[in-house]
Amino acid sequence: MAALFFVVFAMALSACDRGTQSTDSEDPLLARVYDLQLHLSDMEGMIPEGMSSEDSLLIIQAFVQNWIKEAVLLHEAERHIPEDLDIDKLVADYRASLIRNSYENFLVEEMLDSTISAEELHQFYEANKEQYKLETPIIRCRFIKVKKSTPGLNQATNWWNSQNEADLAKLRNWARQNAELYRLDDKSWYKVEEIAAFMPKGILTIDNVNSRRDFIQRDDEYQYFFKVLELVSRPETAPLAYIEEQARKVILHKRKSQLLEDVRNRILDEALKAGEVEKYYEQ
Repeated sequence: MAALFFVVFAMALSACDRGTQSTDSEDPLLARVYDLQLHLSDMEGMIPEGMSSEDSLLIIQAFVQNWIKEAVLLHEAERHIPEDLDIDKLVADYRASLIRNSYENFLVEEMLDSTISAEELHQFYEANKEQYKLETPIIRCRFIKVKKSTPGLNQATNWWNSQNEADLAKLRNWARQNAELYRLDDKSWYKVEEIAAFMPKGILTIDNVNSRRDFIQRDDEYQYFFKVLELVSRPETAPLAYIEEQARKVILHKRKSQLLEDVRNRILDEALKAGEVEKYYEQ
């Protein structure tokens, strides 16, 4: 409160120095642009409790300067409003849109069932799989990029070549601790170029992936481990696992649209039954 009193006092002195005077000593006039006025009360809540008078004054000065710029621009814009522009209608439409969107968001949050079963996903996939033809090959793979000087690299190579699940678990643990980059989730799908981007140019491409399904290769700094577990070429249909996230979004969007349509119809029916809807023309 003391800081704010100091600010008000300082601004009052400044106004006197300029030969101007506020019409309300308890709510000083901070600025005027044409017919618009900015009072201290318009900044209520903007100055935190405990802030020094100097910092409070800086905040007010910055706000006032910005307000002046916006007010001048608004005044100029109002002078150039097209005659056929119905501002009141635009404002009313925007207000209605905000209210409607807020209510729809409330309905979705309260009523939309976001649970999607595996069976529903499968049914969606079977009904829409023709829409998911691949434009580029995708792979399930294992990939590790690690510096050649990394401790345990020889042992990691043995684990890489092993068919034993226990060795694969050891490899994953080693990669977590040492690899610069790795992809060892056997269920995940990637575009070939996504993995190729982590290697020197030309080592792996969409054209040679069929013949380079399993290799260990080095350059000056790194060693690369790569193994294809499954390859789906273009223009084959993408597997469900690859498009699952996209499918979930589509299913939820359809549910949301249906939910809102059902609510609209229910509300309309209730209003009609209550006699709150009347049409004053003959069809």
